Amino acid sequence: MSRILAACIVALVAFAPACQKKATIAPPTVVEDYSYARLDEVAVTHMDLDLIVDFGLQTISGIAAFDLDNKSDANVVHFDTWALHIQDVTIDGKEARWQLGDSVALLGRPLSVAITPESRRVTVRYATTNDARGVQWLMPPQTLGKHHPYVYTQSQSYHARSWVPCQDTPANRFTYSARVHVPAELLAVMSASNPQERSVEGVYQFEMKQPIPSYLLALAVGDIAYRRIGPRTGVYSEPGLVKAAAAEFSDMENMMDAAEAMMGPYLWERFDVLVLPPSFPFGGMENPRLTFATPVLVAGDRSLVSVIVHELAHSWSGNLVTNATWNDFWLNEGFTTYLERRLDEVLYGREYMEMQTLLGLRDVDLDFEEYGVDHKDSALLLDLGDRDFEEVSTTAAYEKGCLFLRMLEESFGRETFDPFLRGYFDAHAFQTMTTERFVAYMKEHLFANDEAKYAELLVDDWIYKPGMPANTPKPKSTRFKQVDAQIAAFARGTPARFLQTEGWTTNEWQRFLDNLPQPLTHERLADLESAFRFEKMNAVVQRSWFPNVIASKYEPAYPALEDFLLSIGRRYLIRPVYMKLAETPEGLEFARRVYAQARPGYHAITQQGIDPVLKWSEVAAQTPDERQ
Repeated sequence: MSRILAACIVALVAFAPACQKKATIAPPTVVEDYSYARLDEVAVTHMDLDLIVDFGLQTISGIAAFDLDNKSDANVVHFDTWALHIQDVTIDGKEARWQLGDSVALLGRPLSVAITPESRRVTVRYATTNDARGVQWLMPPQTLGKHHPYVYTQSQSYHARSWVPCQDTPANRFTYSARVHVPAELLAVMSASNPQERSVEGVYQFEMKQPIPSYLLALAVGDIAYRRIGPRTGVYSEPGLVKAAAAEFSDMENMMDAAEAMMGPYLWERFDVLVLPPSFPFGGMENPRLTFATPVLVAGDRSLVSVIVHELAHSWSGNLVTNATWNDFWLNEGFTTYLERRLDEVLYGREYMEMQTLLGLRDVDLDFEEYGVDHKDSALLLDLGDRDFEEVSTTAAYEKGCLFLRMLEESFGRETFDPFLRGYFDAHAFQTMTTERFVAYMKEHLFANDEAKYAELLVDDWIYKPGMPANTPKPKSTRFKQVDAQIAAFARGTPARFLQTEGWTTNEWQRFLDNLPQPLTHERLADLESAFRFEKMNAVVQRSWFPNVIASKYEPAYPALEDFLLSIGRRYLIRPVYMKLAETPEGLEFARRVYAQARPGYHAITQQGIDPVLKWSEVAAQTPDERQ
């Protein structure tokens, strides 16, 4: 029995007598994929929200009304909540019998509502609390403009329940509408139809006609402006960044055309991007109709737009066909990474795509160094058990999943594989998918039930076993060979200014910096810094530069290192730097000092990734005198 399920049973034993005092409300007896919802009994099909965003109280409050599909004449429906204040519940306009269970780690509290087979609509009046892990409130100094507050949500993986009571599992999809009240000087946007101008009253209406899973619910409110890019594309950001963001992402319409040529019609009407403040923990989040993105992507030279390509690809893999459980995460991210690389090839050339693939393999190798090549999380189908999904490494889901699909492409040829892939999306649009169902579909529609071919291609090794199978594709890059020649020249003593780096992209700089010998002397680092001014390059290049600085304890670069950690909230960029600092006592001391200042501005997801690296719980337990 898992630890989570055992804790649930304990909580529910305590919960049962309280239910009996009002009337019998059967509590949820099974927890599936971090959710109390019993979708085989009752599933939500549509949600209507009427919300007030209060920056003074830092709360989102109002009502959430749910249309029900009672599949089994059930007498109770279960919702997930996390640190929500539930005020009252009604059914079809009449007072309902309901109960909140005890809180369980990761899961929060089940909200169980007594219904009848004839019940059609449950309405919950509620408010968020300070413990809403899916909501980040930013004070004006934490924004670009410095004059107005900002709030945004991050619902993936199971954080929607912290700002909306819901059936918080990717296994269920529903449509939604929303009415959101905000201060008149601010703009509200959601993962739905969106305004392009501010409302004088500060009231906004939204509609999402296509069914989505709860992790794609999204809301942002702030001093936000809009700029059109193409007929179906545009960018939102704070006014001071909107012009630069529109220029950076000017290829978005071309991206959409290339994606549709490969994967079929785009079924979400619009593809807009919201550039958030720096605390956003990811490169991008594929909220349908409105991708959320880190401002780091606005580098000034379009060098990081592959992240936008990735989020666009999610419009098919993830948003259109969704992993049914978080164990099946590779069905979202492996497919999306593969599609991203294919689109990179169309948009920027085969060589660019191969460099991106090799950099992805570098991340797999780093994971193997940290966790071991045989770690179970390097299988495509995860076995999460009672672990927190967000503390599990998912690099394999992205990169091994991508290479698995590339292996199939190379084995069958694009003339066979591409129609299969498009047919897969067409056949399962707006549905959820398990690994088991995908394998069955693949055996029938790609392998034509040829079991010998299936075995020959080691498909089960790819999906169910750790490590990289023997038939892993081997990408090659001519440009990386040229970079490797410059690494060798520098190692032999060639001054940095004589290295042949003209025309290098972010990809080449990453390859160069990731493979320099460590530690370098201070003189050699000063030579590199003088020649190339890495502190002026984009944050992805700096992510590869700073480990060299840390390995050599090159103090002249530490002010720039500190600024990097204080100004960027994307976990992918800063966690490796903190990890490198934590390798030595003096580095750990520096990291903890900077982190103490930076942590309040990081999103909870970023904190969750860095706290264990710095053993932050030990620091938090110290007295003020002990910290000095």
